[in-house]
Amino acid sequence: MTAVTEARFGARVGGGTGQLAGTGTLLRLALRRDRVMMPVWVAVVALMVVSGVSSIGQLYDTAAKRAELAADMSANGSMRAMYGPVFGDSLGAIVAWRFGGFAAVLAAVMSLMIVVRHTREEEETGRHELLASAVVGRRAPLTAALLAALVANAAVALLITAGLSGQGSAGALALGLAIGGIGMLFAGMAAIMAQLTESARFARGLTAAVLGAAFLLRATGDSASDDGSSVLTWLSPLGWAENARPYADERWWVLALLTAAVVIQLGIGYVLTERRDAGMSFLPTRPGPAEGRIATAAGLAWRLQRGSVVGWGVGFLLAGLVFGGMTEGAADLVGDNEDAREIFERMGGQAGLTDAFLAAMVGMLGMVAALYVVQSVLRLYGEETSGRAEPVLANAVGRLRWASGHLLIAFGGAVLIMLVGGLGLALGYGREFGSVLGASLLQVPAIWTLGALALFLYGVFPRASVAAGWAAAGLALVLGWIGPALDIPQAVMNVSPFGHLPKLPGPEMAWTPVVALTVIAVALAVGGLVGLRRRDMSA
Repeated sequence: MTAVTEARFGARVGGGTGQLAGTGTLLRLALRRDRVMMPVWVAVVALMVVSGVSSIGQLYDTAAKRAELAADMSANGSMRAMYGPVFGDSLGAIVAWRFGGFAAVLAAVMSLMIVVRHTREEEETGRHELLASAVVGRRAPLTAALLAALVANAAVALLITAGLSGQGSAGALALGLAIGGIGMLFAGMAAIMAQLTESARFARGLTAAVLGAAFLLRATGDSASDDGSSVLTWLSPLGWAENARPYADERWWVLALLTAAVVIQLGIGYVLTERRDAGMSFLPTRPGPAEGRIATAAGLAWRLQRGSVVGWGVGFLLAGLVFGGMTEGAADLVGDNEDAREIFERMGGQAGLTDAFLAAMVGMLGMVAALYVVQSVLRLYGEETSGRAEPVLANAVGRLRWASGHLLIAFGGAVLIMLVGGLGLALGYGREFGSVLGASLLQVPAIWTLGALALFLYGVFPRASVAAGWAAAGLALVLGWIGPALDIPQAVMNVSPFGHLPKLPGPEMAWTPVVALTVIAVALAVGGLVGLRRRDMSA
């Protein structure tokens, strides 16, 4: 019995006739479909925060060191823009400052992915129509998606609270609730966008744009104020999370404000759900004939993915500018702390501290760019399963020609956004343009390797391609982010293709790993295209 058939049968047997009929069955279906993706997301978000106790504790093992760090960070506008203000010098407060903001962003991304997948994507692929033919209430799909997001965020909050309880239960609870609350806030935002837009891609993009704007508002406000009191900070929900002040005289009323915002958004989402027909949207796609450049496979791929390329490019430019502006203060950040210096050297090489910091930031941009290339490659799977690829392939367009348009955007776009990110990094630093841009382009073979792996999985094992492709990119990001701080053995770090690249700028160039990764990427891509050409296009 298939998952859809099980859902329909369960809805008939125990659904009832109300607007929430079938919610329990749909929730079980959602949790079953996300049985791999959701635990991975939860583990990554929670591990990022909990592992900070060990890494920060080793770096700043005395109250004097932590107090000095807090004072230095409070006086550094660039660091406040990146991580937010420091509200205390206890180990728990430093961990919350260093990891809380990024964990909140990841929880938001996790939540928007879950909600859009089980609402708008279900309608877009036609699965919602099958389920709705059973006894399924109008509110049931949205409720099930939101409950799935609630399960994930509750798990994140619980793990963080348990993992940090040794540093103080009140602070641990405040941090866990703040991160989980941000996740649910953007689950509500995704619920609204899923009603407004006609495609899952557009819903995810708009929600991610709101998240990016929230981060930018928070960063701008915190760069101007060292206590989180800026109006711009308070305009951002990420600013609310930091102003809950875990481990620094917790402000529980801020969490109540966050809860109220979540309730309001959920109410808006339900109102919009009841005022539209299934499959429809308030912002429908503008129809029109396929003329000019859009009449070609490559033109259609560009039309579909241009917004993503532009959005990633702008984000990388801004991130590069921020990282570049922090470079001059790298020495002040580390000071005389040899443990911190060793971490930067593990991330960025054994060259001078400034070059090591630049190399570490370039590496971070590369690992994030891998998420772009995987997303862009897996767009092929979305086009196939939604049925949009079928009318294209029914014309005089072969599979390889259809795929090549999307792959050109994916692999070429990765080069473009790394160039833009390197340019922002060089502009923010104000020097070494050539070496920084070269170091940025050096990340491309590793990025291509992960993109080619996603392509290989799509061509040969399409049903596993989404989960496995994102898992590979997420593993590379996690290893690069927390591996140096936890001093993970190099053999484990080498699981990621980024672990093999030379740490530029600084040391001598080593071409062997670059060539090897490029060859591997080409081989995986060819294997994926061969598999795509031979297999049944039913995924």
